[in-house]
This record gives sequence, structure tokens and C-alpha cells, in this order.
Amino acid sequence: MSENQEKKSIQNAIGGIREKIDAIDASILSLLHERIDLAREIGRCKGKDNLATWDPARERQIFQRLEALNQGRFPQESLFSIFREIINTCRASQKPAVIAFLGPEGTFSHLAGIEYFGHSATFRAAETIEDVFIEVERGRATFGVVPVENSIEGAVTSTLDGFMSHGVMICGELNLGISHNLVNRSGRLEDVKTVVSHSQPLAQCRQWLKKNLPDVPTRAVFSTAQAAQMATEDETVAAIASLLAVKTYGLQTVVSGIEDYSGNTTRFLIIGKEHTPPSGADRTSLLVGLVDRPGALYDTLAALADHGINLTRIESRPVKGKPGNYLFFLDMLGHIDDEEINRGCEALRAKVAQFKWLGSYPRDSRENGNGR
Repeated sequence: MSENQEKKSIQNAIGGIREKIDAIDASILSLLHERIDLAREIGRCKGKDNLATWDPARERQIFQRLEALNQGRFPQESLFSIFREIINTCRASQKPAVIAFLGPEGTFSHLAGIEYFGHSATFRAAETIEDVFIEVERGRATFGVVPVENSIEGAVTSTLDGFMSHGVMICGELNLGISHNLVNRSGRLEDVKTVVSHSQPLAQCRQWLKKNLPDVPTRAVFSTAQAAQMATEDETVAAIASLLAVKTYGLQTVVSGIEDYSGNTTRFLIIGKEHTPPSGADRTSLLVGLVDRPGALYDTLAALADHGINLTRIESRPVKGKPGNYLFFLDMLGHIDDEEINRGCEALRAKVAQFKWLGSYPRDSRENGNGR
């Protein structure tokens, strides 16, 4: 067989395979049409009974079934990403969701919102974390995305304060792996005369900055996206920002992955107004104020331990205007509708001066910010 004949044979083979791929794509599209029609039908049924469009237990079942059916043939993280977008798009067809996040566009909160709700949702940037709470509380947003803790820098106090003063519920959580990138207009390190970012990324990259840009001043600004905006306006300014911010503001990456520690993860909470039914793998969050007496904290923790409750986090915050008074944020495994969790919470309620259930919600299986 001549070289030309061999090339023609290969091209014919590729052409035949591509025809099969085109047929598969057409079948997938047809099935997507059928799926979104069925989703809309479910939405109409739920609307008659005033049921929530979001069913976390159902979504968890879908992903578990997909994992079993897949048997590792298709990369699992990519498979889940595809179906998460499909599910979110179908849910949005039932009732469009407005998602508030700490803006402007391109922040890690924005990235977390896209990861959780997909690109089909409508995103609304808020100027502060408190504004996210206000948007949800007043019904101008369906859900909000707020950071609550970072694996390196600890609690995000603005979010904890928001739960103290606003009437919202936690509906979900997302553990997002954080990778910081030094970005500017030119993509050249030698052009950097100032580094700007939010205070937490600056803190998470301080050793890298000290080693590689020892004489370059840093400046804390409101958000990583604001930093990216500043970098677009001044060629001497570099920002520490997400890849989403790079795409949003047309910047170039100078150095990627400049965080000082690997495994840097931020936990985001999804806030809303609706009670979330059990999914089978949940977390419950509480806000409690202790009685002012010796042993109060011990009695609080004992009330939970006596009911076999696994407490996963405890964080204290001072009560503003009341020196020496603290409120405690508690996270535990399980749902408020679970018998033992319910009994434990009732026992706790009897021992504390203040008790507020912040929500029970599906916990993210990506504890390290990686794939499911």
C-alpha cells in the first residue's frame, strides 16, 4: 500500500469514527431535551404542593448510582462535573435561582458558587459578606455563598458574625481547593512593583512573597477580584487571584500555585431560607450562648457526648457590646431530624442561655477540596 493510500485509509477510518461520535452527540442532545422536559414536569408537580426544587437526598442518590454504573471507565471527577451541570441546569428550568456571592466577579466565592450551582444559575455580586446575608434574608437572592473557614488561616469571622445577626439557614457546604496565582498584564515577574490581594491570600502566600519578591510591597484590598481589577488598570501591579479572575479580567499568569502550603482548602456554606431534608450524610450547625457559671462549656459538650454525637467543630466569637460574653458555633455529624441528634439538641437547649439551629444540610464528601 502506497503512502497516499495509507493516509486515505486512515482518513476514512477517522471519518467513520467521527460519524459515530456525531450520532452519539445527537442521541445525548435528544436525551438532554427529554431530561429537561421531565425536570420541568417535576417542577410543576412540586409547585402545586409548594415543595422546594432542591432535593439534596435525590442528588446524592444520582451521584452514587452514577459512580456504581461508571465502574471507573470515565474519569469520575469529570463525570460528576458534567452531571452536576446537567442537574443544575434542569433544576434552574423549574425555578431560576439567584445566587449572591462576595464580589466582584472572579472571587473564590464566585468560583465556589459556579462549582456548586453550575453556570446556568444567575449570580449576583455583593460588596460584603454581610450583604450576601442581607440579599438572602430579604428574598432578593435564592441562595448565598459565604466562606466560613480556611484550612490555613482559620475562621472567617465576618461569616460567623452574619449568622449572629441575620435570619438565614445553612443549606449546604462546599470544600474548595484553593490555588493562588500571581497575575498581571504582561505575565512578567520583573514588571511587578506592588502585590495586591485580599488579606487571607496575602497571608497564605507570605513565605513565597518573602522569598521571591522580598522588596516588593504588598497591599490588602477588599477581594481577590478587586485586586485583579487593579492589575488590569496598572501594569506595575500584580494580583494574587483565582484562574477565574484571570479569565474574567484578561490577565496573564506570572506564577501559578504560589500558596505556601499544599492542601489549602476553604469551606464555603450555602445559605438560604428553606429547611433542607435529610440526605443520608448530613451535618448540623448550631449557635449557642452559655450560662455564666463554672463548668458551663463542659456541661454543653457533655450533653452532646451523652447522646453519641460527633462534634466536628467548635468556634467561639465575642458578643459585641458585651465584654466577656461569647457565642459558640458548633458543627456535628447528622441531621436535626435524626433521633439522636434531635434528642441531643433538646438536651443542649435546656443547658444553655441561647440556642439557635443554623441548619442541617448535606455535607461535602470532598473534605480535602479534591474530587468526590
